[in-house]
Amino acid sequence: MNYLKKANLMSEEENTDVAKIVSEIIDNIRKDGDVSLKKYEENFGKSNREHFKLSKHEIEKQISKLDEETKTLIDRVVNRIRDFSEAQMNSLKPIDQEFDSGIRMGHKILPIEKVGAYVPGGRYPLLSSGAMVVCPAKVAGVKKIIACSPATYEGSIHPATVYGLIQSGVDEIYAIGGAQAIASMAYGTETVPNVDIIAGPGNKFVAEAKKQVFGKVGIDMLAGPSEVIVLADESSNAELCASDLLAQAEHDPNARAILITTSEENAENVLSEVSKQLKEFKEDSPVFKAWEKQGEVIVVENIEELIVASDEIAGEHIHVHCKNYKKIGDQLKNYGSLFLGENSSVVFSDKVSGTNHTLPTNKAARFTGGLWVGTYLKFVTFQEISGEGINLLANHAVNQSRIEGLHGHEMSAQKRLK
Repeated sequence: MNYLKKANLMSEEENTDVAKIVSEIIDNIRKDGDVSLKKYEENFGKSNREHFKLSKHEIEKQISKLDEETKTLIDRVVNRIRDFSEAQMNSLKPIDQEFDSGIRMGHKILPIEKVGAYVPGGRYPLLSSGAMVVCPAKVAGVKKIIACSPATYEGSIHPATVYGLIQSGVDEIYAIGGAQAIASMAYGTETVPNVDIIAGPGNKFVAEAKKQVFGKVGIDMLAGPSEVIVLADESSNAELCASDLLAQAEHDPNARAILITTSEENAENVLSEVSKQLKEFKEDSPVFKAWEKQGEVIVVENIEELIVASDEIAGEHIHVHCKNYKKIGDQLKNYGSLFLGENSSVVFSDKVSGTNHTLPTNKAARFTGGLWVGTYLKFVTFQEISGEGINLLANHAVNQSRIEGLHGHEMSAQKRLK
C-alpha cells in the first residue's frame, strides 16, 4: 500500500479541547436553561433573537420568500425520502407466536414519543437535511418532532430549510445551532422541550455534544463531517473520481475525501484532475482546507487489497468506480451507504434519490448503518405463559436458580409449579 497523499488528522489534543468546551456548554444549559442558551447563541451563533421558537407568522414569512421552483424541488425530496422510509417500514413485522405449548412470545414495534432533529445550516442551506431526519420519524409514527437549526439567514433559518421541515411533518422549529441546541433538546429549557432521541448530522461540536448527552437521551449515531472513499482501477474516469472526492470535501473543512486505487496512473490522473477542478471553487470554500488536511490518495496492489483497505477505513460513503463494481460491492462489509458504478453519484443521495444521507462516520460503519425509519422505533418483547408451559419453564427456573444460589428467583418459580 502506497500513499501518494496522506491525511493530517485531528490530534488528540484538539479532540480534548472540543470535549471540554462541549461539556461546559451542556452543564451550563442543564443548570441555567434559557439564560445560558441565549449566551451561547450570542457567542457562537451570533444570534440575538428574542425568541428561539419560530412562530407560525415567521414560518409563513420565511416560506413566502421561496419561488415555486424551489418548493417543487423540496417537495420531490420529501416525497422520495418518505417513499423509501415507508418501504422500510413495510418490511418490519411484529411477532406473536407460540414457541411451545403454553409459551406465547413476540415483539411489538412501537414509535418513540418525542424526537429532536438537528439540521445543520452553518455554510449552506441544505435543502434535504431536514427531510432526511424528519420524514423517517413521521413515517415511524412519532407523536412529537421538534427541529433545531442555526439562525444563519437574516436572523432566522433559511426559508428552504423551514419549508422542508414543515413539508416533512415537523411540529416545532427552533433557531438554535451547535452543541447548545443538542444540550437544550436533551435536558430541556424554559423554551425548548426535552426529547427522547436526538438525530441528525453536524460538525465536531454537535457530534461531541450528542456523545456526551447519550444516556440521558438516545441518539441516532455520531455522524460527524462527511467522508467519501472512491474505489478505482485502471478503467476509472479520473475526472469523475476527482469531482466525487471534491463534492464531499466541500461540506466541511474537516471532511475526508479518499481515493483508493489499484492503478498508480489513475492516482496521478486523479490528483491532476483535483488540482484542475479546485480552480473552479470560490476562494472561501471549505474544499481547499478539507483536501489539504484530510485528502488521501492510496495505491494498492490489487482488488483484494482495495477491499481490505476500504473495510478498514469503514467510510460513510463508498463509491465504487471500478469496472467490476457489482462484484466488489458484494464483498464490501463496512460502509454507511454504497454507490455502485461511476454514475451513481453520492450527490444523488445527498439531495434526492431517497436513501438517507445521515450516515455513520469515524469507523462507526463497522457496527451500525445510517439513519432510517427503524431509528425511531422500539422493538419491545412480551410473553404469556400458560398451561403446560408453566411447569416446563418453572421446573427449569427452579433448578437453575438453585445452582445460581438465587433464592428469590427459585421461590418465585416454585410458587408457579402445580
